Amino acid sequence: MAAETLKSTSGAGGAAAVRRVLLDNGALTALIVLVVALSALSGDFLTTDNLLNIGVQAAVTAVLAFGVTFVIVSAGIDLSVGSVAALSATVLAWSATQHGVPVALAVVLAVATGIAAGLVNGFLIAYGKLPPFIATLAMLSVGRGLSLVISEGSPIPFPDSVSHLGDTLGGWLPVPVLVMVVMGLVAAFVLGRTYLGRSMYAIGGNEEAARLSGLRVRKQKLAIYALSGLFAAVAGVVLAARLSSAQPQAADGYELDAIAAVVIGGASLAGGTGKASGTLIGALILAVLRNGLNLLNVSAFWQQVVIGVVIALAVLLDTLRRKAGAAPVAGASQGGKGRQAATYGLAAVVTVAVVGATSFLHGGSSAAANPRIGLALSTLNNPFFVQIEAGARAEAKRLGVDLTVTDAQNDASQQANQLQNFTSSGVDAIVVNPVDSDAAGPAVRAAGKADIPVIAVDRGVTKAETKALVASDNVAGGELAAKTIAGKLGGHGKVVILQGQAGTSAARERAQGFAQGLKAYPGLQVVAEQPADFDRTKGLDVMSNLLQAHPDVQGVIAANDEMALGAVKALGKKAGKSVQVVGFDGTPDGLRAVEAGTLYASVAQQPSQLGKIAVDNALTALKGRRTEQTVKVPVKVVTRQNVAGFSG
Repeated sequence: MAAETLKSTSGAGGAAAVRRVLLDNGALTALIVLVVALSALSGDFLTTDNLLNIGVQAAVTAVLAFGVTFVIVSAGIDLSVGSVAALSATVLAWSATQHGVPVALAVVLAVATGIAAGLVNGFLIAYGKLPPFIATLAMLSVGRGLSLVISEGSPIPFPDSVSHLGDTLGGWLPVPVLVMVVMGLVAAFVLGRTYLGRSMYAIGGNEEAARLSGLRVRKQKLAIYALSGLFAAVAGVVLAARLSSAQPQAADGYELDAIAAVVIGGASLAGGTGKASGTLIGALILAVLRNGLNLLNVSAFWQQVVIGVVIALAVLLDTLRRKAGAAPVAGASQGGKGRQAATYGLAAVVTVAVVGATSFLHGGSSAAANPRIGLALSTLNNPFFVQIEAGARAEAKRLGVDLTVTDAQNDASQQANQLQNFTSSGVDAIVVNPVDSDAAGPAVRAAGKADIPVIAVDRGVTKAETKALVASDNVAGGELAAKTIAGKLGGHGKVVILQGQAGTSAARERAQGFAQGLKAYPGLQVVAEQPADFDRTKGLDVMSNLLQAHPDVQGVIAANDEMALGAVKALGKKAGKSVQVVGFDGTPDGLRAVEAGTLYASVAQQPSQLGKIAVDNALTALKGRRTEQTVKVPVKVVTRQNVAGFSG
């Protein structure tokens, strides 16, 4: 009886110990499970190139997240790190390339910019008594706005000496990974070995108690947010180096990824807990997820769902851990650190063993029977690009091609990651619709080194070789739009221009075409030019605002149909009567509005033909045949008179 009781107690104790280990190391457990699962599901995952690729993709998020860790440990929040990263990189590129500042001094200015932004955040929070959410949300907007003002909405080439931060050492070790490791060690040192680090845990645990204990809480908060700004500046420089240019819209939304990495890594949003190693694991989980989902050809829309679920589960695990009384993830004793190191070592051994076993599942697999083509689109949140995808898919199905489609969500750095994933997975050819022509260059060059032919569609790629560019001429299309509105208005009248998303090549080229076309009509007065980001809702809002200042406007030129349709909604009964609107792209909704008479015309690009022809050229290049360097798909002005016979 006693023996049975002892056995039962021992078994319960063992189960409790395992449960405690899993709770205390939930993020590490999740990373191991992900690596093992993806190794089993995809033969392309477990390669040296792909694993290094994951490290590069995690680097920027991890460096940002290390800085955010300081803030969250002290029970704060920093929503501005993405904008501060973009601003710091823009300052570096602007000062070094456009104003002749020595590169070393330009780097110092970039870092100082990040620290200054952090100090402003800290001052508003510590001395201005603003909630951290509000103060950093304001800096998010200010930082992004200043980045756009300095760059004038266009990418700025990065100095060559700094661009090496995006390269590799010895031809195989990526510099961004080294930067990530160094910044991680700095973060771990600050948290575990400095007075400031101990202050962070004290403030996060109980700010009032920390103050009563003699801590100068306000000065500590200044230092904490300054550190967050410094790490954001480093992340911005690394990101811009990868893209060979400072993008004013770079790192948009990265603050959410950084916060997610910190929380997934075991930190509590309530403050008082968190560590650099956990944050690194959190960033790796996000990178592994995105990489693996790309390799498995999971829909870009479902990828967002999966990542959201992972974040929610991480917060739930944190709640369960605290309820179960699991060890806090804070500064640990020497014995605790020894056990932690042993846990990480054991995890590494288990992972290598299991992954090594699963790799045999793919060892004898033969090459795919069908050619594999990757299609990297700038966004699928726009009917024009949805039609490109539809045309490409239909042609791929007809030709027996396996087509994998990714959605960059208008994020140049995310698209660079997706292109690297295509390269490391060994697709046979790539079709890319760049978010930005300059930023896509390094990833396309890497594909070329791997002997993967690349076809550009709709927009070209600069400083990289592509087998063909399949596109309509955006500049010529812009000139046609200007000529069309001028013809309808008789060459005289007041016109509003709705521009595309600042920093994108399509927005720049179409705006250039509008300007060139309008030069021939001095009687047309452009009373306002405002960006509406290729978005219908923003087109509605911007046009509604402009009507307050210019109620007598007679014409609207929009850089795409979505913004044009937003303007039509804002104009109401004036659309198609007293105010003529010209759009761009020839989307189904745009053509229906042309048919109804509310949209006077659309400069149609036949997007489904772009997708079809791009796949044809990719297959031609894959077979080693010659392709035309530029394949022009004619644009056409579609009005009510010819819309019935037009098909995009």
